Order: sequence, then C-alpha cells, then structure tokens
Amino acid sequence: MATATAAPILKVEIGSFYIPKHNPSKPLGEDAHFVFSDKLVAGVADGVGGWASKGIDAGVYARELIGNCVVAVSGDTGTVVKPKRVLTEAHSRTTAAGSSTACIVSFDGEFLRAANLGDSGFMIFRGGMFCYRSPVQRRGFNRPCQMGIGEKYDKPAAAWSGKIQIAAGDVIVIGTDGLFDNVFAKEIEDILVAEVAVDTAESLAGLLAELALCNSSDTLNDGPFAKEAREAGRIHRGGKLDDITVIVAQVTAS
Repeated sequence: MATATAAPILKVEIGSFYIPKHNPSKPLGEDAHFVFSDKLVAGVADGVGGWASKGIDAGVYARELIGNCVVAVSGDTGTVVKPKRVLTEAHSRTTAAGSSTACIVSFDGEFLRAANLGDSGFMIFRGGMFCYRSPVQRRGFNRPCQMGIGEKYDKPAAAWSGKIQIAAGDVIVIGTDGLFDNVFAKEIEDILVAEVAVDTAESLAGLLAELALCNSSDTLNDGPFAKEAREAGRIHRGGKLDDITVIVAQVTAS
C-alpha cells in the first residue's frame, strides 16, 4: 500500500526596500510599508499624489494607515492573520487627510492570503517564471481605487481578497505602482533565472527597486505605464518617476 507523502513545511523570508521620489518638500515620499516577520505579514500603501494640488501630503495618510496596520497585526490573536480584517481595522483608525492604495499579504502554512485595493499589489514567480499577479482596481487610466475619509472614497470591503497556494521556491514580489509601472514581469524573470548573487530577500528587493529607479528615468524605452497609456489613447514615453516600494518574500522548504 502506498503511503501519503506529507507536504513540506514551508519557511518564508521577507525583506523590503524603499526609494522615495526625489522631492525636498517630501523627503519621506508618499509610499509607506511594513514587514512583521514574526507573524509573516507585510504590506504597502501608496499615498495618492493628486492631493498635492490641495496642499496635502498624502504620504501622511499612507504612513498612518500602515502604522495602524502594524497595530492591528500586533493585536491579532487569531491563528491566521487575515489581511482584509487588518486593512479594515487600520482604515477605521486612520484620520489623516489624504487617500492611498494598499496591499496586505500574510503567509500561513502553504497559503498566501492577501487584500488589495488599487494599483499596488503582488506578483508570484514559480521556477523563476511569472505565474500570477493580483487584480488591479482602477476607475480609469491612472485613476486607482483608493481608501480615504468620506463617502467618495473606497472602503476596505471593496478590496480584492484571495487565498493562493504557494510552494517551495516561490518568490512573491509585493510593491507599489512605482515598481509595477516601471518593471515588466519578464525583467524580474530575467533577474531570477540569471542566478544573480543576492543572499537575502532584502537584497533582492533592493535590486528590483534599483531596476525600477533606473527604468523610471529612461526616456527612450517604454515601460508598463507607457504601454498602458498608449492602450488608453494617451501619450507617455519611457518610464514614470515615482516613489518605489518593493517587498520580497522567498519561500523555501524548512
């Protein structure tokens, strides 16, 4: 009689890297993120830049939201941290002016759980190849769904949420649109299969952030944002200058 083989116990290492867009009036940029390694939870938020026309730094909202996510994760006594619950609690406590997109990801055994609102999100690479991207929520070109205070903004209940099985060897790349607007999945694949000397999840996150930064200032080669602009009947060449947040989770068999 054949015996069932137990699934391997998975280990997840999480690291992050942030490059704020150069702006002396906003040295912290408009992105925010957290990594809660003990509970294997991480998240990003991207303050919506349109608030600058009203004299409001949306980065303050993003940072307060992420701070409240950390509080919610810290106080979570359940056996599984549910990202949508974290996002809902954090949103209810955030009072700063502004709005932001957000993506929260948690790991539990052989599963990834996520909640995503707007155009931040995550990609999964398996065997070095792109295999999944979280759905993007927009109301139109360059108009992401976003959380804020008031009825005109989206609530966490509107966030996409999902539970996805993961496997040893998977690399999950979580980021704000500063990453995804400037780096194609194929470029990440090229790095993963090239056996680039990166020892940690943090060093890989840094490598991807630097690639996004380089591409953002490229005026000749169109990035993902320029491609989407063209499909929407707009004109944009090259990359897109923005704050860049990258979180990498590397999955191994323990």
